[in-house]
Amino acid sequence: MKFSNWIALFSQTGSEIADLSSALNRVPDFVITNAKLDQIDSRVEVDFRVNKEEAKTLDILENLNFNNDDTLITLNGWLRIVPPDKCNKYNIYNGHPGLITKYPELKGKDPQKRVWENMASYPEIGSVVHRVVAEVDAGEVMVEKSVKTIGGAWNDHLGALRKTSFDAWYSFLKERLYNKV
Repeated sequence: MKFSNWIALFSQTGSEIADLSSALNRVPDFVITNAKLDQIDSRVEVDFRVNKEEAKTLDILENLNFNNDDTLITLNGWLRIVPPDKCNKYNIYNGHPGLITKYPELKGKDPQKRVWENMASYPEIGSVVHRVVAEVDAGEVMVEKSVKTIGGAWNDHLGALRKTSFDAWYSFLKERLYNKV
């Protein structure tokens, strides 16, 4: 299914959204963040900044003028649990920096740190894009990208995961978004 509208949510810098927008030649129609404004990547055009309470409930989605069936919502580093009522009502997908298809124990918070701390147990690292459901990281995996685990420094590990995340999102979004340019 192709979507006409794209709403992107993030809690960190938003650099992944900026990189994806550039590669896809398509920006989100609306961006929601609870990040501190001075930490947001300058390439991200933030339309709205939610406060802590709105970030917990995502009630802001109720006030947007988008058709739910034609709107894709992506969580690109959104560090909040999506309320179950929102999971059921919207087309929401999450990028997860853990290869949960092969290592289900990597569901949940900070899988990249857990892999780093026990590298010998993970011959591959990677990222997935999955549908958001009420249970954390339990929705259907739509795309996965992986690479062989590499040695080196923490930043090398994170760089490899960033690449798998970007590749997974790019593949997913390219197939599901109409290009509005």
